[in-house]
Amino acid sequence: MRSTLFNLVYWSGSAFYAIVCFILAWLPGRSPLMHGLRSYARFTLLAMRWICGIKVEVRGEIPRNQPVVIGAKHQSWGDGMVMLAKTGSLSFVCGDHLLNYPLLGHVLRKAGAIVLSNQGGIDAQSRLEAGIERTQSEGREQPVLIYPEGHLTEVGTGMRYRSGVWRLARALDRPVVPVATNLGQCWPQNKWYKSAGMAVIEFLPARPAGEAKADFLSQLEHDVEARSRCLEAEFASVNQSRQCGLHIGRTQTLHS
Repeated sequence: MRSTLFNLVYWSGSAFYAIVCFILAWLPGRSPLMHGLRSYARFTLLAMRWICGIKVEVRGEIPRNQPVVIGAKHQSWGDGMVMLAKTGSLSFVCGDHLLNYPLLGHVLRKAGAIVLSNQGGIDAQSRLEAGIERTQSEGREQPVLIYPEGHLTEVGTGMRYRSGVWRLARALDRPVVPVATNLGQCWPQNKWYKSAGMAVIEFLPARPAGEAKADFLSQLEHDVEARSRCLEAEFASVNQSRQCGLHIGRTQTLHS
């Protein structure tokens, strides 16, 4: 029931904010639009908490207004909203599937998003290079968010990390801040149902941009995936303890 209510509220709110942000995107400068997008992200987090019982804890040092690349685990549709709400103004790399939603094309262009083909390959590389050139020319110093896997993954699994995060960091000469998460245990991929609990996003120590590609990607994948497995195990342990407590409480009630 709560999942259904949340989805009705979330998608209605998304339609409303799509119109608002489309209008804001026509105003001079990028700031009005980014305020609108952050408002949308905060609205989503409030709905997650008050309707579904999903709380979000942030661990580690948030790189607010720092020229870094954020290389984050991607296992939930809500990942981007959580990151935008918690980090403030940022640029981001996203898949071209978002262009299928009405009004989003103009919003993404004005926000300075680097929109890549979900199929990867030469087209994705050329779009990434064009996005890097635009970011450099505009002199934006805020973080750039990218999901190295390129796709949503199920909890407990991962995909090979693509080289885009390495290319982005190397071209911009920025360190990469890895981010682990277990949000998929509350909001799995883009599924309809949601589960209550404490979701964590954890910012790990930054990695320098000058490493060789193979070594960099291997270590980034290891760090993010290993820490995400730890967060998932922590979530499962807390939930199991809570369920045991509820079961014992019900049993005691029945016998009293």
